[in-house]
Amino acid sequence: MAAQQSGSSRHQHEVEHGKYLSAGVAEDIWGWGTPAGQLRAKRRAALILEGARIGPSSKVLEIGCGTGMFTAMFAESGAEIIAVDLSPDLLAYARTRDLPRVQFLERSFEDCEVDGPFDAVIGSSVLHHLDQGRTWPKVLSLLKPGGRMSFAEPNMLNPQIYSERHFRRFFPKVSPDETAFVRTTLRRDLEASGFTSVSIRPFDWLHPATPPSLIPAVSGIGRAFEAVWPVQEFAGSLRIWACRPE
Repeated sequence: MAAQQSGSSRHQHEVEHGKYLSAGVAEDIWGWGTPAGQLRAKRRAALILEGARIGPSSKVLEIGCGTGMFTAMFAESGAEIIAVDLSPDLLAYARTRDLPRVQFLERSFEDCEVDGPFDAVIGSSVLHHLDQGRTWPKVLSLLKPGGRMSFAEPNMLNPQIYSERHFRRFFPKVSPDETAFVRTTLRRDLEASGFTSVSIRPFDWLHPATPPSLIPAVSGIGRAFEAVWPVQEFAGSLRIWACRPE
């Protein structure tokens, strides 16, 4: 009963957070609307698609599609996409995009029933909102043998991400239950859940507030940092790829 109440509370918190985001401009609140943010989004979508290895014949599940901004970029692959989110306010905006081969569903991922299996399960900045104990088995069960999961998520070792999660009353864009990941712990959890070929890489040093004139320099320095240990461990995001065994 306690677990059920906890899940209900998490669900309600996320729905209310969706109302907060939709009352403003969600993509600006998330930092995707600036010139640097748009560049970050395009790179993030490309990495997710690279890990998913999908094309026009693929059947894909996107978790936490929100306003559909990333859905639109994923749809450029030509794949058939079922995109789920529990916020009716954010989905109302997503549906205005009228994307071919995309079906938007108002569902809580942990509890939703969708027709699988899928070639890939993908998403951007969503896993850290979910109950991981329920999420990993669910993702694995929805993938076909050899299917791939591909996500980009916040890195808890990044100073800004750490501050937002531990002093969240100062950061209204952070919902009450969301967290972030440490890649060593996440790798362990995914492998223990049955995933194979787990690959987790820190990336993204380009802050959304970077002035346009500085974007080339900051991007170049960031790419260099991504290749240097231990500096790479403090990047803003984690690129997460894994497979269901054949």
